[in-house]
Amino acid sequence: MPVRFRFFLPLLVLLSALPVAPADAQLLLDAATFRNDDVAVKGGVVEVYATVSGQHLVYKRRAPKVYQAAALVTLEAIRPDGTAAYQETITLKPPVLRDTTAAIKNPISFQKRLLLPAGSYTLRGQLRDQNRAASTVIVEQPLVVEFGATKPQLSSLVLLARPASRSGIEANNFIRQGLSLTRTPGGLYARGQEKLFFYAELYNATAGQPLVVLYRLRALAGKTNVASGKGLAQGADGRPTVLTGELDLSKVPAGSYSLTLEVRDAKNRVLTTQTSSVQRNPTDYAPAGATMPR
Repeated sequence: MPVRFRFFLPLLVLLSALPVAPADAQLLLDAATFRNDDVAVKGGVVEVYATVSGQHLVYKRRAPKVYQAAALVTLEAIRPDGTAAYQETITLKPPVLRDTTAAIKNPISFQKRLLLPAGSYTLRGQLRDQNRAASTVIVEQPLVVEFGATKPQLSSLVLLARPASRSGIEANNFIRQGLSLTRTPGGLYARGQEKLFFYAELYNATAGQPLVVLYRLRALAGKTNVASGKGLAQGADGRPTVLTGELDLSKVPAGSYSLTLEVRDAKNRVLTTQTSSVQRNPTDYAPAGATMPR
């Protein structure tokens, strides 16, 4: 063996034994806007979903063969003048691990329902791994809260990990119009998720009005549907018209897509549309959606 290689080999062994630093903690920030149930209020309801990936957090030993991670998340809704209309800091802790080499580490989610006046905001999420210095991650996205009083209008198009279902549980942040909703963080449909589910609310529809609901999934740069569906609905009396549906993703390849929901009247005229971004990755595991704690 060459002399230089004999000196280099111990160095390789030493480097391979060093712990690998985890990647920057991943924060997914989603928001959906709905009209306030009190139509006299000029504003809306904003549902914020923050999801932290358990794969990127540092787990520290808390007891023999027990390891725990913790993430400090600050959520803010910032007005154009820089002041905060909402601010909250929460600590999220994933389930404890007995083996930190586990291939899958559970994500953790937080869900908040806000009442905000009409206007434009910046939704900001700040994440800090409590077990690692200099680990702050900041995510921002624009947020518009605006609902008209007369024309048909859709809420945000919410992507779900499972079908919306009737729930007998008392009102909480996970239920809308009597339906229990489990979001899919970041619009990601991954390994084992062969179907896409969605939920939306239609406002200002005439009571009893027959409606045709069309929805299609297209690649961001494409003009051809990779999946599509159609349904019928009827304008609800004195409340939002709930729209739900699903699409088969079993033959949809990995990539970035846009889901478009379109509502038409009996004369085939488009009343309103809404879109949402979808990510498809059949080889990866998706973070779990925020659900009711048991």
